[in-house]
Amino acid sequence: MVLFEVNYFSNALGINTNLNVLIPQMKTEQIDDKDYDNYNKDGYPVIYLLHGLGNDESIWMRRTSIERYASQYGFAVVMPTTQLGGYRDTAYGPKYWTFISEELPSFCKEHFANISDKKEDTFVVGASMGGHGAFKLALSKPERFKAAASLSGPLEIASDSNMERFKSKRPFWEGIYGSLENIRGSESDLVYLAGSILENKEIKIEERPRLYSWCGTEDFLYDCNLEFEDKMKAIGMDLDSNHSSGEHNWTCWDREIQNVLKWFSDLRNE
Repeated sequence: MVLFEVNYFSNALGINTNLNVLIPQMKTEQIDDKDYDNYNKDGYPVIYLLHGLGNDESIWMRRTSIERYASQYGFAVVMPTTQLGGYRDTAYGPKYWTFISEELPSFCKEHFANISDKKEDTFVVGASMGGHGAFKLALSKPERFKAAASLSGPLEIASDSNMERFKSKRPFWEGIYGSLENIRGSESDLVYLAGSILENKEIKIEERPRLYSWCGTEDFLYDCNLEFEDKMKAIGMDLDSNHSSGEHNWTCWDREIQNVLKWFSDLRNE
Protein backbone atom coordinates (compact mmCIF):
# COMPACT_ATOMS: atom_id res chain seq x y z
CA MET A 1 0.00 0.00 0.00
CA VAL A 2 1.02 3.60 -0.49
CA LEU A 3 1.56 5.62 2.69
CA PHE A 4 1.04 9.38 2.60
CA GLU A 5 2.28 11.36 5.60
CA VAL A 6 0.50 14.68 5.31
CA ASN A 7 1.01 17.98 7.10
CA TYR A 8 -1.33 20.82 6.22
CA PHE A 9 -2.91 23.93 7.68
CA SER A 10 -6.35 23.24 9.10
CA ASN A 11 -8.74 26.13 8.84
CA ALA A 12 -11.00 24.51 11.43
CA LEU A 13 -8.20 24.20 13.99
CA GLY A 14 -6.17 27.25 13.04
CA ILE A 15 -2.95 25.22 13.18
CA ASN A 16 -0.94 22.80 11.07
CA THR A 17 -2.05 19.22 11.62
CA ASN A 18 -0.83 15.77 10.61
CA LEU A 19 -2.62 13.03 8.73
CA ASN A 20 -1.59 9.52 7.67
CA VAL A 21 -3.34 7.96 4.67
CA LEU A 22 -2.96 4.44 3.29
CA ILE A 23 -4.05 3.79 -0.31
CA PRO A 24 -4.13 0.34 -1.99
CA GLN A 25 -1.39 -0.02 -4.57
CA MET A 26 -2.01 -1.34 -8.07
CA LYS A 27 0.22 -4.07 -9.52
CA THR A 28 2.42 -4.63 -6.48
CA GLU A 29 4.78 -7.54 -5.81
CA GLN A 30 5.18 -6.60 -2.15
CA ILE A 31 4.83 -9.53 0.27
CA ASP A 32 1.38 -9.55 1.94
CA ASP A 33 0.10 -6.85 -0.42
CA LYS A 34 -2.69 -7.55 -2.86
CA ASP A 35 -3.07 -6.49 -6.49
CA TYR A 36 -6.12 -4.40 -7.29
CA ASP A 37 -6.76 -4.90 -10.98
CA ASN A 38 -10.49 -4.33 -10.54
CA TYR A 39 -10.20 -0.74 -9.36
CA ASN A 40 -13.57 0.82 -8.57
CA LYS A 41 -14.02 3.88 -10.79
CA ASP A 42 -15.66 5.65 -7.83
CA GLY A 43 -12.57 5.08 -5.70
CA TYR A 44 -11.46 2.74 -2.95
CA PRO A 45 -13.70 2.17 0.06
CA VAL A 46 -12.34 4.12 3.01
CA ILE A 47 -12.04 3.65 6.74
CA TYR A 48 -11.58 6.66 8.98
CA LEU A 49 -9.47 5.24 11.81
CA LEU A 50 -9.58 7.24 15.04
CA HIS A 51 -7.17 7.24 17.98
CA GLY A 52 -7.83 7.49 21.69
CA LEU A 53 -7.17 10.34 24.07
CA GLY A 54 -3.51 11.31 24.16
CA ASN A 55 -2.51 9.51 20.94
CA ASP A 56 -2.04 10.82 17.41
CA GLU A 57 -2.19 9.87 13.73
CA SER A 58 0.77 7.48 14.05
CA ILE A 59 -0.50 5.23 16.84
CA TRP A 60 -2.46 2.69 14.77
CA MET A 61 0.52 2.07 12.49
CA ARG A 62 2.91 1.83 15.45
CA ARG A 63 0.84 -0.54 17.59
CA THR A 64 -1.01 -2.69 15.02
CA SER A 65 -0.58 -4.20 11.56
CA ILE A 66 -3.37 -2.06 10.13
CA GLU A 67 -1.62 -1.66 6.76
CA ARG A 68 -1.46 -5.41 6.28
CA TYR A 69 -5.04 -5.94 7.45
CA ALA A 70 -6.50 -3.19 5.26
CA SER A 71 -4.58 -4.44 2.23
CA GLN A 72 -6.41 -7.78 2.41
CA TYR A 73 -9.73 -6.05 1.74
CA GLY A 74 -8.69 -3.15 -0.47
CA PHE A 75 -9.59 -0.42 2.03
CA ALA A 76 -8.00 3.00 2.05
CA VAL A 77 -7.37 4.17 5.61
CA VAL A 78 -7.40 7.77 6.85
CA MET A 79 -5.74 8.36 10.24
CA PRO A 80 -6.12 11.91 11.59
CA THR A 81 -5.03 13.41 14.89
CA THR A 82 -7.38 15.18 17.26
CA GLN A 83 -4.95 15.61 20.14
CA LEU A 84 -6.89 15.84 23.44
CA GLY A 85 -10.00 17.16 21.73
CA GLY A 86 -12.39 14.35 22.59
CA TYR A 87 -14.01 14.67 19.13
CA ARG A 88 -15.63 17.93 20.23
CA ASP A 89 -15.56 21.59 19.35
CA THR A 90 -13.89 22.10 22.69
CA ALA A 91 -14.84 24.56 25.38
CA TYR A 92 -11.22 25.74 25.48
CA GLY A 93 -11.17 26.63 21.80
CA PRO A 94 -10.04 24.22 19.06
CA LYS A 95 -12.88 22.93 16.88
CA TYR A 96 -11.94 19.28 16.62
CA TRP A 97 -15.48 18.17 15.79
CA THR A 98 -15.72 20.61 12.89
CA PHE A 99 -12.33 19.35 11.74
CA ILE A 100 -13.15 15.64 11.89
CA SER A 101 -16.75 15.81 10.65
CA GLU A 102 -16.57 18.50 7.97
CA GLU A 103 -13.09 19.62 7.00
CA LEU A 104 -11.36 16.22 6.91
CA PRO A 105 -13.81 14.51 4.49
CA SER A 106 -13.68 17.56 2.22
CA PHE A 107 -9.88 17.59 2.35
CA CYS A 108 -9.71 13.90 1.43
CA LYS A 109 -12.14 14.37 -1.45
CA GLU A 110 -10.06 17.25 -2.80
CA HIS A 111 -6.61 15.70 -2.43
CA PHE A 112 -7.25 11.94 -2.72
CA ALA A 113 -9.47 11.49 -5.76
CA ASN A 114 -9.04 7.70 -5.64
CA ILE A 115 -10.88 7.50 -2.29
CA SER A 116 -14.64 7.04 -2.60
CA ASP A 117 -16.93 9.48 -0.82
CA LYS A 118 -20.05 7.36 -1.32
CA LYS A 119 -21.89 6.32 1.83
CA GLU A 120 -21.78 2.63 0.96
CA ASP A 121 -17.96 2.86 0.80
CA THR A 122 -17.37 4.92 3.96
CA PHE A 123 -16.69 3.46 7.41
CA VAL A 124 -15.31 4.69 10.72
CA VAL A 125 -13.77 2.88 13.69
CA GLY A 126 -11.79 3.91 16.72
CA ALA A 127 -10.31 2.64 19.96
CA SER A 128 -11.02 4.08 23.40
CA MET A 129 -12.13 7.72 22.96
CA GLY A 130 -11.83 7.08 19.21
CA GLY A 131 -14.62 4.52 19.55
CA HIS A 132 -16.86 7.21 21.00
CA GLY A 133 -15.83 9.51 18.14
CA ALA A 134 -16.61 6.83 15.56
CA PHE A 135 -20.16 6.32 16.85
CA LYS A 136 -20.65 10.06 17.16
CA LEU A 137 -19.69 10.54 13.51
CA ALA A 138 -22.00 7.81 12.24
CA LEU A 139 -24.95 8.88 14.38
CA SER A 140 -24.48 12.58 13.58
CA LYS A 141 -23.85 12.01 9.87
CA PRO A 142 -25.97 8.97 8.93
CA GLU A 143 -26.09 10.16 5.33
CA ARG A 144 -22.31 9.77 5.10
CA PHE A 145 -21.33 6.56 6.93
CA LYS A 146 -22.33 2.99 6.12
CA ALA A 147 -21.14 1.67 9.47
CA ALA A 148 -19.16 2.46 12.60
CA ALA A 149 -17.28 0.34 15.11
CA SER A 150 -16.02 1.00 18.61
CA LEU A 151 -13.26 -0.87 20.41
CA SER A 152 -13.37 -0.19 24.16
CA GLY A 153 -15.05 3.17 23.67
CA PRO A 154 -16.71 5.20 26.47
CA LEU A 155 -20.04 4.83 24.69
CA GLU A 156 -22.39 5.74 27.56
CA ILE A 157 -20.27 8.78 28.30
CA ALA A 158 -22.71 10.21 30.84
CA SER A 159 -22.92 6.98 32.86
CA ASP A 160 -22.42 7.28 36.60
CA SER A 161 -19.12 5.39 36.50
CA ASN A 162 -17.76 7.51 33.67
CA MET A 163 -18.89 10.78 35.25
CA GLU A 164 -17.06 9.85 38.46
CA ARG A 165 -13.86 9.55 36.44
CA PHE A 166 -14.56 12.88 34.76
CA LYS A 167 -15.27 14.62 38.07
CA SER A 168 -11.95 13.43 39.48
CA LYS A 169 -10.29 15.60 36.80
CA ARG A 170 -13.07 18.15 36.34
CA PRO A 171 -10.93 21.09 35.07
CA PHE A 172 -9.47 18.94 32.29
CA TRP A 173 -12.76 17.43 31.14
CA GLU A 174 -14.68 20.69 31.38
CA GLY A 175 -12.03 22.21 29.14
CA ILE A 176 -13.29 19.77 26.52
CA TYR A 177 -17.01 19.47 27.27
CA GLY A 178 -17.88 22.57 29.24
CA SER A 179 -20.12 21.82 32.22
CA LEU A 180 -20.15 18.07 32.87
CA GLU A 181 -23.76 18.33 34.00
CA ASN A 182 -24.75 19.29 30.45
CA ILE A 183 -23.35 16.21 28.67
CA ARG A 184 -26.61 14.26 28.93
CA GLY A 185 -28.77 15.18 25.94
CA SER A 186 -25.91 16.94 24.14
CA GLU A 187 -24.10 16.17 20.88
CA SER A 188 -21.74 13.91 22.87
CA ASP A 189 -24.59 11.76 24.21
CA LEU A 190 -24.68 8.80 21.81
CA VAL A 191 -28.00 7.46 23.07
CA TYR A 192 -29.52 10.88 22.46
CA LEU A 193 -28.07 10.94 18.92
CA ALA A 194 -29.40 7.45 18.22
CA GLY A 195 -32.83 8.50 19.44
CA SER A 196 -32.76 11.46 17.08
CA ILE A 197 -32.21 9.11 14.15
CA LEU A 198 -35.10 6.92 15.23
CA GLU A 199 -37.38 9.95 15.50
CA ASN A 200 -36.40 11.24 12.06
CA LYS A 201 -39.01 9.71 9.75
CA GLU A 202 -37.00 10.80 6.70
CA ILE A 203 -34.28 8.29 7.60
CA LYS A 204 -35.42 4.84 6.52
CA ILE A 205 -34.47 1.78 8.55
CA GLU A 206 -32.06 0.59 5.85
CA GLU A 207 -30.41 4.03 5.83
CA ARG A 208 -29.45 3.93 9.49
CA PRO A 209 -25.72 3.37 10.07
CA ARG A 210 -24.77 -0.12 11.20
CA LEU A 211 -23.05 -0.17 14.59
CA TYR A 212 -20.64 -2.68 16.13
CA SER A 213 -18.98 -2.53 19.54
CA TRP A 214 -16.43 -4.67 21.32
CA CYS A 215 -15.17 -4.28 24.87
CA GLY A 216 -13.03 -6.60 26.96
CA THR A 217 -14.56 -8.08 30.09
CA GLU A 218 -11.60 -6.85 32.18
CA ASP A 219 -11.73 -3.32 30.70
CA PHE A 220 -12.54 -0.47 33.10
CA LEU A 221 -15.13 0.67 30.53
CA TYR A 222 -16.90 -2.69 30.39
CA ASP A 223 -19.83 -1.61 32.59
CA CYS A 224 -20.11 1.61 30.61
CA ASN A 225 -20.47 -0.45 27.43
CA LEU A 226 -23.07 -2.77 28.94
CA GLU A 227 -25.13 0.22 30.04
CA PHE A 228 -24.95 1.65 26.53
CA GLU A 229 -26.08 -1.63 25.01
CA ASP A 230 -29.07 -1.78 27.37
CA LYS A 231 -30.11 1.77 26.52
CA MET A 232 -29.78 1.22 22.77
CA LYS A 233 -31.93 -1.89 23.07
CA ALA A 234 -34.49 0.04 25.13
CA ILE A 235 -34.93 2.71 22.44
CA GLY A 236 -34.95 0.16 19.60
CA MET A 237 -31.62 1.01 17.93
CA ASP A 238 -29.79 -1.96 16.41
CA LEU A 239 -26.30 -2.59 17.78
CA ASP A 240 -24.05 -5.58 17.13
CA SER A 241 -21.97 -6.09 20.26
CA ASN A 242 -19.33 -8.57 21.29
CA HIS A 243 -17.36 -9.20 24.46
CA SER A 244 -14.41 -11.41 25.22
CA SER A 245 -11.57 -11.52 27.68
CA GLY A 246 -9.41 -8.45 27.35
CA GLU A 247 -8.24 -5.19 28.86
CA HIS A 248 -7.89 -1.61 27.62
CA ASN A 249 -4.78 -2.14 25.50
CA TRP A 250 -3.33 -2.54 22.03
CA THR A 251 -2.95 -6.30 22.29
CA CYS A 252 -6.73 -6.52 22.26
CA TRP A 253 -7.29 -3.78 19.68
CA ASP A 254 -4.80 -5.28 17.23
CA ARG A 255 -6.76 -8.52 17.45
CA GLU A 256 -10.22 -6.99 17.29
CA ILE A 257 -9.58 -4.53 14.45
CA GLN A 258 -9.19 -7.57 12.20
CA ASN A 259 -12.74 -8.63 13.03
CA VAL A 260 -13.98 -5.10 12.39
CA LEU A 261 -12.40 -4.95 8.92
CA LYS A 262 -13.97 -8.28 8.01
CA TRP A 263 -17.34 -6.99 9.25
CA PHE A 264 -16.98 -3.83 7.15
CA SER A 265 -16.06 -5.91 4.10
CA ASP A 266 -19.02 -8.23 4.61
CA LEU A 267 -21.37 -5.23 4.83
CA ARG A 268 -20.09 -3.94 1.49
CA ASN A 269 -20.82 -7.31 -0.10
CA GLU A 270 -24.34 -7.74 1.26
